[in-house]
Amino acid sequence: QVQLVESGGGLVQPGGSLRLSCAASGFTLDYYAIGWFRQAPGKEREGVSCISSKGTTYYADSVKGRFTISRDNAKNTVYLQMNSLKPEDTAFYYCARVLGYFCAAYGSRTDYWGQGTQVTVSS
Repeated sequence: QVQLVESGGGLVQPGGSLRLSCAASGFTLDYYAIGWFRQAPGKEREGVSCISSKGTTYYADSVKGRFTISRDNAKNTVYLQMNSLKPEDTAFYYCARVLGYFCAAYGSRTDYWGQGTQVTVSS
């Protein structure tokens, strides 16, 4: 069955870095875009980044220049490298499979989600 498993979250000081991983199984990653989302307490879930099946990347304005999404289809894994982390990046981070090859409107085209991983940025 389709599964997405996130890992790599944790506690980091402001200005620090983390790399999240999204390990996919049960489907061929090559044929799908993958999105990263986050949800902070009391806030709505927001799209953070997306990578198309061909490697085209998209970022929310709030993370542009600090986060980098990448994929390794041979390892069935998508990564989110997060640098220069800020306290406002604190949230539960999820990856999700996007229906189709591309990222346009990816927030409304997801079908499978991982269980999420907590990222806390605090001194």
